[in-house]
Amino acid sequence: MLAVSATAFSTTDPLSGLHVGDKPEPEPRSGWVPVTVRATTLNHHDLWSLRGVGIGPEELPRVLGCDGAGVDPDGNEVVLYPLVTDPDWRGPEIWDPSRTMLSERVDGTFAEVALVPTGNLVAKPRGMSWASAATASMTWLTGYRMLFTQAQLQPGQLVLVQGSGGGVNSGVIQLATAAGIRVWVTGRDASRRERALELGAEQAFQPGAWLPEKVDAVIDNVGAATWSHSINVLKPGGCLVTCGATSGESPRKTELRKIFFRELRVLGSSAGTRDELAALLQFVHTKSIEPIVANHYRLAEARRGFEQLAAGKVFGNIIFTP
Repeated sequence: MLAVSATAFSTTDPLSGLHVGDKPEPEPRSGWVPVTVRATTLNHHDLWSLRGVGIGPEELPRVLGCDGAGVDPDGNEVVLYPLVTDPDWRGPEIWDPSRTMLSERVDGTFAEVALVPTGNLVAKPRGMSWASAATASMTWLTGYRMLFTQAQLQPGQLVLVQGSGGGVNSGVIQLATAAGIRVWVTGRDASRRERALELGAEQAFQPGAWLPEKVDAVIDNVGAATWSHSINVLKPGGCLVTCGATSGESPRKTELRKIFFRELRVLGSSAGTRDELAALLQFVHTKSIEPIVANHYRLAEARRGFEQLAAGKVFGNIIFTP
C-alpha cells in the first residue's frame, strides 16, 4: 500500500526525512481494525514529528498522520479518534498518562489502510463530506475543546483568535461563529485577515494591536510571540487557552502579576475526548459547516503539501486522499 512516513529526523530540514512509497499493509492485531482511508489532513504535528518531537528514533520508520476518516471492514463510514489510550483507563482519554497519538508510537493515517483500536471508530454522520470528517478528527476537535470545554464560551461572548490562517484557527472562527460567539482575530497578512472576516470574524487586527474592548477569552497556539498581548487583552476573570507554541515556549515576560491580580485563567488544551468528537460531528453536521481547504493532494503528492505547510503559506486545511 502507499504510505507517507518519517524515516529520519532533522530540526533544520525536516522534509529530508519524509518518504512517500509502498509498504506492507498492517498486520492483524487483536482489538484493532483496518480502515480503508478516504481522507486525512496535514497538521503541524506531522512537521514536528519530522523534527523528532514526540517520537523517538526507535520508532522509525513511522507512518505519519494523526487524523482521518474512512470505511471499516463492515462498510461503515467512520471518523478516526486520534488518541490511543490504555483500554483500562477510566478517565478522560487526554488525561491518560500512557496515551499516545496516531503516528507517534503506532502508525498513523497517511496510508491507504490504517490500523486503529476498535474503540477509536466514531460513526460519520450520513451525508457529511470526507473532508469535513477528516478535519473534525483532530483539527476541529482541538478547536472545539478549546472553545466549549476549556474556555466555556457562551453565545454573545467575545473571543480573540491569535493568528487567522491555520487549520485549527480557521476552524475556531467557523465553530465559534456558528455557536453565536463573537470573534476577533489577529493576522500578519492583510489577505488572511480579510479571509477571516469572510468566515465570520467581526474584526481583524495586526498582531499586538490595541483592541477597542477587552475579550472574554483568547485562543492562542502562537506561543511566546503573542503571550503578553494575549494576557493584556483579557477581561478580569478571562481565560487564555493554549494548544501550541509555534513561535517558542518561553515568552520574554510571564505576566504573572497581571494573571493573579486580574484573576485570569491559563489553560492548556490538547486534542479532545471521544465524546467531544461525537458531539462535534453532530454540531458540524447540523450547522452544515465545511472546512476551508487550502489544497487537496493525492497521497502520492504529499510532499507538496508538506512543503506548503513548512513555508507557512496555508490558510485553512491541506487534505490528502489516496
